Amino acid sequence: MLESARKRLRLLVKLIEKAKRQPVYTDFEDQLGHEMSVALPGFGVGADFERFRAKTRLFLRQHENHLTIHKLRWNMPLTPADLGELERMLVEAGVDTSADLSRAKQESSGLGLFIRSLVGMDREAAKQAFGQFLAGKAQSANQIEFINLIIDHLTEHGAMDPGLLYESPFTDINPQGPEGVFTSEQVDDLVALLQEIRARAAA
Repeated sequence: MLESARKRLRLLVKLIEKAKRQPVYTDFEDQLGHEMSVALPGFGVGADFERFRAKTRLFLRQHENHLTIHKLRWNMPLTPADLGELERMLVEAGVDTSADLSRAKQESSGLGLFIRSLVGMDREAAKQAFGQFLAGKAQSANQIEFINLIIDHLTEHGAMDPGLLYESPFTDINPQGPEGVFTSEQVDDLVALLQEIRARAAA
């Protein structure tokens, strides 16, 4: 019954004359209450760390000719001295604090891998890393596409977890991932190669 009445009245509502209201002016004095913390979306620890990553990435791109950054981008093995010098440079330039770097090293399994994740690998260096894997073998179209996807990932992220080979876009080529494209021996070589690339960034 109420729903029927609502439907009949809703067409008549627009005919009701609008009452004119005079503006009401107030002269109240604001009173401050007790202080309390309010969580704002887009701010906080996570957002701070993203700003730290962006700031660090910008600094690294401006100093990409630095020896250690060059080594990281070109997949050359690092020494502890290389990473120590890079950490000193970042802190002294005021780009990063020791606390930020500690968190970055912990989350990325080392400073080298953290920096590599920001600067990526040079595409030519990524291709060279797969030179021996591809040498003397006739490659199918799917195999070439698969390797190119890996090189794209390394160029952008600097390292790659072999587990990603079993996710999209690799499973878009074959649902079985690398096993559907390469022989068992080649898959082992591929995983070993990705682990070696990762190890070169971790002194």
